[in-house]
Order: sequence, then C-alpha cells, then structure tokens
Amino acid sequence: MVDVYFKKEISYIFEGKKLCFDVAETLFSTFDIDHGTDVFLRCIDPISTPKSVLDIGCGYGPIGISLASKFPEAEITMVDRDLLSVKYTRHNIKKNGIKNAVVIGSVGMEMLEDRQFDLIVSNIPAKIGDEAISEDFILLPYNHLSENGELWFVVVNALNRLIPKVASKYKLHITKVRDRKGHAVYKVIKKL
Repeated sequence: MVDVYFKKEISYIFEGKKLCFDVAETLFSTFDIDHGTDVFLRCIDPISTPKSVLDIGCGYGPIGISLASKFPEAEITMVDRDLLSVKYTRHNIKKNGIKNAVVIGSVGMEMLEDRQFDLIVSNIPAKIGDEAISEDFILLPYNHLSENGELWFVVVNALNRLIPKVASKYKLHITKVRDRKGHAVYKVIKKL
C-alpha cells in the first residue's frame, strides 16, 4: 500500500487461513494483532451461524475480516469513529479478498440505529470511560440484537469490575467465556 501513514503488514492465521492486514502508524496495535483480539478470535463461538454481524470499533479490521472469512454467507458491517481506521479497514477488506463486508465511519452505532444484527462483537477500548463503555459498547448494541442474537466482547482485566455492575443494573445475563493473560471475553444472548 502506498500511503504516507503506512507502517507495515501484519499476518494472522485464523482457522487455518492466512489473513494479512496493512496497518497505519497511529492506529491501535500496529506491532501485531493485539493479545485481546487474538484471545477473542480463538474463543468466539456463536450458538448459531449469524446472517448479520457488526464489529464496533473495528480499527484496521482484524475481528470483522476474520469473521467475514469464517462466515462467508453472513453480511459483515464494521464501524469505527477514526477515518484512518475506516480507510485501512476498507483496504484490508480488498487485500484479503473479502466480498461480504463493508466498513462505515460511525461513532458507535449512530449510523446504524435502524438495524438489527445476529452477532455484535467488539474489542472494547479501555480508556473511553465507564459510561461510554456501558452505553455504546454494551447497552445500545444489546438493544440492536435480533432475537437470540449474541453480543460478544473482550476487555482488559481492569474493566472486569465494570461488567458485573452493568449486568446487575440492567438485568443482563453476561457470561464470562474466557479470562487469559490480562483480557476477558464475555457474551450475552438476547432472549425476548
């Protein structure tokens, strides 16, 4: 990629398939796929094959693109508030020959407020504050799940104190799926 922001290419093996991601100097985790994303991708296992997937805060696209390769019949939507992330995700979709994914510039779900998804995923940014995490990465996405839809997310362990509080306050049955080396993966299923 010829681009003044380009830093390097990262390779990642996901379910036996090699994916390649070009990354920009200022984006999140430009040395390698970050540990939280890796833990997340190695344990995500939705109950049923999703038809629609949303990746919130997609960065340069590792989660959404990996899931697009896993679920080729699903429609994958990725969003990020950072336009450089959107640019690199769009490039990485093409680079990996992904045909079932799009990326949109959006702060949280603001550009998707009328849509529902079978699966919503995120590597939640730790530094945006408890209220933004609760609202934009748990509660609003939960409300945009289809019946029996699943919300899966990974957080740094410092946020483990927040997740049970959100679950209790809003009566969500959030399950910890894995806790490994500084990151925890959670899921919640929407039952109507």
